[in-house]
Amino acid sequence: MTPQLFTDLAWLLRPPADFGRRCRSVTEAGDSVGTQIRALASYALDGNQLLRLARTIEAARNAGRSLQPLAPLRLGVIGNGTLDVVAAALVASAARHGIDLTCITVEYGQAMQAALAADSALSRARPDAVLVATDYRAFPLRATPGDRDAANHTVEAWLGNLARIRDGIRKNTGAVCIFQTLAPPPEGLFGHSDRTLPGTTRWLIDAINRGVVEHVMQPGDVLLDVAALAETVGLAEWHSPAQWNMAKLPFADIFVPLYAEHVARVLGALRGKSRKCLVLDLDNTLWGGVIGDDGIEGIRLAQGDAVGEAYLAVQNMALALRQRGIVLAVASKNTDETARGPFRRHPEMLLREDHIAVFQANWTDKASNIKAIAEALSFGLDALVFLDDNPMERDLVRKALPQVAVPELPDDPALYARVLAAAGYFEALGFSDEDRQRADFYRDNARRLQLQEQATDIDAYLASLEMVITFRPFDPTGRARIAQLINKSNQFNLTTRRYTEAEIAELEDDPASFTLQVRLTDTFGDNGMISAVVCKERDDTWEIDTWLMSCRVLGRGVEDMVLRELLHHARLRGMRRLLGVYRPTDRNGMVRDHYAKLGFTQTGQDPNGITRWTLRTDAATREAPMEVRRENLELVAG
Repeated sequence: MTPQLFTDLAWLLRPPADFGRRCRSVTEAGDSVGTQIRALASYALDGNQLLRLARTIEAARNAGRSLQPLAPLRLGVIGNGTLDVVAAALVASAARHGIDLTCITVEYGQAMQAALAADSALSRARPDAVLVATDYRAFPLRATPGDRDAANHTVEAWLGNLARIRDGIRKNTGAVCIFQTLAPPPEGLFGHSDRTLPGTTRWLIDAINRGVVEHVMQPGDVLLDVAALAETVGLAEWHSPAQWNMAKLPFADIFVPLYAEHVARVLGALRGKSRKCLVLDLDNTLWGGVIGDDGIEGIRLAQGDAVGEAYLAVQNMALALRQRGIVLAVASKNTDETARGPFRRHPEMLLREDHIAVFQANWTDKASNIKAIAEALSFGLDALVFLDDNPMERDLVRKALPQVAVPELPDDPALYARVLAAAGYFEALGFSDEDRQRADFYRDNARRLQLQEQATDIDAYLASLEMVITFRPFDPTGRARIAQLINKSNQFNLTTRRYTEAEIAELEDDPASFTLQVRLTDTFGDNGMISAVVCKERDDTWEIDTWLMSCRVLGRGVEDMVLRELLHHARLRGMRRLLGVYRPTDRNGMVRDHYAKLGFTQTGQDPNGITRWTLRTDAATREAPMEVRRENLELVAG
């Protein structure tokens, strides 16, 4: 099962028998072309089916059809192998992750020239990201067993070539670079000593892979760990000498769907499409047996019991995900008290009640409970993954809530955790202290909302939270989190402009820009960074280039306090007015009236629905019950 789990993308449903007919009918759809394409991409497609879907996407574009709600992204693909087949698979696989992908490829063997030439097709295309798809044959890799100096020279030369490619891409396109690790060939000269003896091919590749991470990648660049992927399925299977000799395929064509899926995950993460919440069924998913029938003593969940250990592995995976910031929730058909029993009293349970942000245990259907979980967390449904052993429940949720990811599970519970990990729903481009605390943020916020529902006086409730809002400009310490927030926020986001870490670093030093990162604490704990704002100076006006906020702090007056802060600093800089812009998307309708509610006056609207709003800097504003703290701001503003 294990090799097929990965090569067959076994967490996805098999494509329907009429897949080809469905592809042909896409362009006949009304306004739902993008939605239909994503639905077709959601199956476990083989290489031919990926190519067919890529052609369908191209036909829809040529017909002038909108692919919304897929998010557009332009990807350059350069490397040392034949990449056209891979590029088509990338276009189709990216749709699975919510991306409308356009690929720009270069001629075989022209990676360096394409990156360095300002007038190359790659440079002229101005891609958002460039995949540097090199394998171990990209540059000279001469083995010099036992000669450490020669080996180090080889590694330095290789890394130097990658650095030149990086610098050319940055200079000519400003794109994010996606660097691959190298999958070593399975053939060795010294057996088990190949990894330890300087100058062997294995030693050189290990050193190059470390060097890519430590010396080539810069802030904002992304790693695609092809070495780990190849080792997972087997190096001898990954490398096909025959296919390299005949067609210069950098890996066996059977792995094109798997490779494309992993690239697409990274692209989805770049556009903030990674999932944020794991919703768990209970009976026969977190433990063996039915708690309502078997009781706490009868469920299977113990070390030394093969079945019980399988379910403990699922819990361990869920707990590990939570520790890296994924929010956990429960959706179970059970009475609430019965469902909570194992969390409270079973000695072998790894997950406890406090780990669960929202606990929905009742006799309502799973789809309704999942919708309630999303609302309680202020998440879109496309942020959720639902894990359930019951194929009927999986089918119900897929049909009722197609935005929710629902992995297929095998019959053997020992494989549940592996399937969940292999599906890669929670792709991360980095990890910060704030990520580590995110699950607690959302759990605490769900408790705040529960308390708010019980409160009769909203003002008294907000005052009881003892909120403290902290403002500071963008800085290197917060840069990674700011980039993450800007690229993941879709609902409370007025313009949905995206910035890389490198671009954020430029904003930090730009005298014509004013930036704010906003944090909020209260009696329940630290909410972390909850808002980011970028203003650009235009004569006597500040244009609000970016204003976004975490939905978990809605209804608490944060918008009013951010506006007061903007006006305060705008006056200090001699600005006479603020200019706000709202660019509508399929996700940010909740802020359509944002500027109107804050007292701005609408001054224009274009045919695409983009509206413009102004407010004088001496305007009166509302104040929310919270303490204001400023860090490193008066100096900037003065």
